[in-house]
Amino acid sequence: MRLKLVTATSLLALCLATTAQSVEINQDGANAVKDTLTKLLPQDLAKSGLVTVNPAGARYEIIYDLAKLLAKADPATFAINGLTPFSMFATPLDSGLWNIEGDNKLDVSGHFKGPEQKPTDFSYSIASLVYSGVFDPAISYLRSGTATAKDIKLSSKSETEEVHASIAGMDQKLSSTDSADGNGRIDFAGSGSMSNFVEQVSGLQMPPVEIRADSIDVEAKVNGLPAKQIREIALFVLDHLDEKELSPENSDKIKGMLKEAFPILASFSETIGVNNLAVSSQMGNAGVKAFGYNLAVDGPSNAMRFGFGMNAQDISFDSPLMPANYSPFLPTSFELQLAMPNLDFATFGDALMAMDFNAKQPEQSGDEMAKKFFRDGRLAVEFPKISAKSDVYDVDMTGKIEGRVDTEKDYSMEATVLARDLDKTIAAVQELAKTDPDLNQVSFGIMMVKGFAKIDADGRSRWDISVSRDGSVAINGQQIKGPDGPDEGQDQDTGLEPDQQDQDQGLAPDPEQEPDQGQDAVPAPPQQP
Repeated sequence: MRLKLVTATSLLALCLATTAQSVEINQDGANAVKDTLTKLLPQDLAKSGLVTVNPAGARYEIIYDLAKLLAKADPATFAINGLTPFSMFATPLDSGLWNIEGDNKLDVSGHFKGPEQKPTDFSYSIASLVYSGVFDPAISYLRSGTATAKDIKLSSKSETEEVHASIAGMDQKLSSTDSADGNGRIDFAGSGSMSNFVEQVSGLQMPPVEIRADSIDVEAKVNGLPAKQIREIALFVLDHLDEKELSPENSDKIKGMLKEAFPILASFSETIGVNNLAVSSQMGNAGVKAFGYNLAVDGPSNAMRFGFGMNAQDISFDSPLMPANYSPFLPTSFELQLAMPNLDFATFGDALMAMDFNAKQPEQSGDEMAKKFFRDGRLAVEFPKISAKSDVYDVDMTGKIEGRVDTEKDYSMEATVLARDLDKTIAAVQELAKTDPDLNQVSFGIMMVKGFAKIDADGRSRWDISVSRDGSVAINGQQIKGPDGPDEGQDQDTGLEPDQQDQDQGLAPDPEQEPDQGQDAVPAPPQQP
């Protein structure tokens, strides 16, 4: 469902780099296209009939017989039935680009043995797969494209597990434009959707589980992609796969390619939405009316920001494992947003280019590279929003944690917590404590926390929490813990028990100290009268 899935057909035409302008469609041209498509394949595979190209009017028909890939496979280990050749058509355009189109279907079955030599039967079918696009030989990728698949089915069965999955339909689109900054970089945008997803899983040690979703929608964008440079790097890697060690000349060459390609992108974003997700089993049912996921990378190369988030609305859960009096505490909605700012890809890339790819790197190199990636070794994690809501609580939190990649002690935190109807939450916990007395302590703790709160204009309780690098803690400006002492945590640092440290310093052990658990206490000698 990501951008590269939209262009699956372009992978089959990766090396279709023949200039299309003023091309005459004939057998010589077909042979040239075939030679281009097979030039990176092993010689025996290139001559096996895996790829066939024929003139077809004003275009070429490219036939792929994937069964040739399995000619040497051991039938006892892997076998597939129904894998018939499929074709696509390539039409040269005056612009030097190619129109790519195809209309195929798939219906295969077979078996294989996994790592533990357990046999598994499988089947996979697509009733219809129609695709079209514009292929750019300069980048070995589609500039635009659409694909539609219908009635997709997948099944697998082994001695311990059985899986069945189906999708009623799938649609995908891809578009691109030259980046505004120039330099030959390209902005890509893709979208996709699938409808009526169903998956059923069962096993010897697992009761049947069914997962359903009415639809799944995806949007993705990547800006400033150095598509030509990525193509050259891919071809270089394929051309040197058999070399155990790169020569100094080739090492410098790949470094030059990588340096030209950096930064790999200017920005990237992806969102996924799942509608009416439902999970059912013998243990109960759960559902989410809307579930969302988002990922984003943007900003200048020396201060990029990575963001991640997910959210769910109208959550439901019905299971005998959950006592009815606890159900009000299950969230009906939640949202989580995290971010890591100031990621220094530029300095990291420079350090990477300075490395000797053939030499064994010292153990400390990973730590040093981390200090390059996180500027000056400083790590920050932001929480733009964390929220949860149920029938008895409504809580929001924002904040930021700062620290270092080389220590767990040097950190600070700033956070704001907001809670609505806190008295309602306390009352619900007290009611539940009537059947579970241990929850009385929880109720008492919430009331203590409420005492530190300030009340906002909208009636919500607020706690502004600050944890300083010196260990001091303040809530709403009131210090509740002072700075750590200079020797605080020394016991953990020395690895010695307190008595051992006292003895090392010439001090007697504390007679009031209790013996460690699991050790017999030695009784003190009787006192003389």
